[in-house]
Amino acid sequence: MPALCLCYEVHEPYRLRRYTVFDMGQNSIYEDDDKNCDILLYTARACYLPMNDLLLKLIRRFGKDFKVCFSISGTALDQFEQYAPEVLESFQALAATGSVEFACETAPHSFSFLYSKPEFVRQVEDHAKRIKRLFGKKPVTYRNAELVYNNAMGVALGELGYKAVMAEGADHVLGWRSPNYLYSPIDAPKVKLFLRNIRLSTDLGRRFSDQSWDQWPLTAEKYAGWIHSLAGDAEVINIFNDYHVFGLRNTRESGIFAFMEALPDRILANRDFHFSTPAEAVKKLPSVGELDVPDFMSWDYEGRDLTAWLGNDMQKDAIHTLYKMTDRVHALGAPDITRDFERLQSSDHFHYMSTKWFTAHAPDRPNPFPSPYDAYITYMNVLSDLEMRVTAAEAERELVDDVEKMARKITPARGEAKKSEGKTKAKAAPEKEKAAADKKPAARKPAPPKAAPAKKAAPKKAPPRAAGAAKGTKKSAPAKKSGEKKA
Repeated sequence: MPALCLCYEVHEPYRLRRYTVFDMGQNSIYEDDDKNCDILLYTARACYLPMNDLLLKLIRRFGKDFKVCFSISGTALDQFEQYAPEVLESFQALAATGSVEFACETAPHSFSFLYSKPEFVRQVEDHAKRIKRLFGKKPVTYRNAELVYNNAMGVALGELGYKAVMAEGADHVLGWRSPNYLYSPIDAPKVKLFLRNIRLSTDLGRRFSDQSWDQWPLTAEKYAGWIHSLAGDAEVINIFNDYHVFGLRNTRESGIFAFMEALPDRILANRDFHFSTPAEAVKKLPSVGELDVPDFMSWDYEGRDLTAWLGNDMQKDAIHTLYKMTDRVHALGAPDITRDFERLQSSDHFHYMSTKWFTAHAPDRPNPFPSPYDAYITYMNVLSDLEMRVTAAEAERELVDDVEKMARKITPARGEAKKSEGKTKAKAAPEKEKAAADKKPAARKPAPPKAAPAKKAAPKKAPPRAAGAAKGTKKSAPAKKSGEKKA
């Protein structure tokens, strides 16, 4: 009973403004906010909101029989929150149905695995936490930017606990084998690879609106017939596309929305087929063997390699200069510098520098610069300013550290001085008290209380005269004191 997995990339980069050498050191406004806002609002109206409404309608109609999977980059989530929160709410409404899986990727849609494994692990773990917080489930499926993959990445993702990894079903890797089965990476038996069916995916992603195509116009009946024809040679059919195919790469007038609305009914008309998410399929289907991918591959339309992003000297110089700052940026821990550093890792910046036959950019993802050389010059100017900010922040950090070290040295010295001063004061205190006591005048004794003045004795009355004494008798002379000389 073959499973059909519909998986869509949802990604929006932060486009840079024209940043010149005269801006370096003067301002650090790198992004074209007006353009980013305008493009996201247009994309929301033309693609995200109407297509999410359609998917919600199909889930309500078919219940658990219809399922899809999304891989949303961190920069897309940032712009949804910043410019169009209703888009994020519409994805959350889909998550609430239980019929939609959200896969993980590097938050800035980067090639960090190629240049810094610690940076890669940091980005994947941070984004997984954000996916769980926003949509309610921890992701178990991983899809790297541009479907970049090799053996070493499969092992690293297995160590991080991922069960399913999406990759390109490239002919040079598969050889005679079919992409419509699950495989295991070399040295990572617990991980299962979901390989994109290139032909069926490209029919929708690139050829649907091409009127020169011999199968145009593509109807839901015709497309379902091609899928049903694989019944004897498939266990899982993976159709991975950019979500922009709905409403942007293929406009509403092309019939893409009507096609998608009719497709589930046509697929489910054959009861041997059912829709599934990678998380469900990985539990039910076994791996049919190991797939050896020693070199990096991608979903690049021409070579299935990395030359569209890392093929010329400008691209290599830009990305090497960027990742040389990784350790310095994270050692600082400055939120604004870290944010700018991560956004500059988006794969789009390097694609704008591509000279691979002057790469034809998809109409929904045009190059914002006149030429690859203008893209390179602008990007390197931005990197130069970012490095100046990092250097200035490091110098400031060193100054702060030096001041703190001096403060730590001074503090104990002050403590010792205070202790010594305290001991000296304690020793001198008794002596001071004694000296003060000597200088102090003797205390005066209080004067005794004055005696109360004696009362004068009342004069004594003369004794009464003896009776019969004669009146004329003279008084006798007083007796002489002893020793008194005679006259």
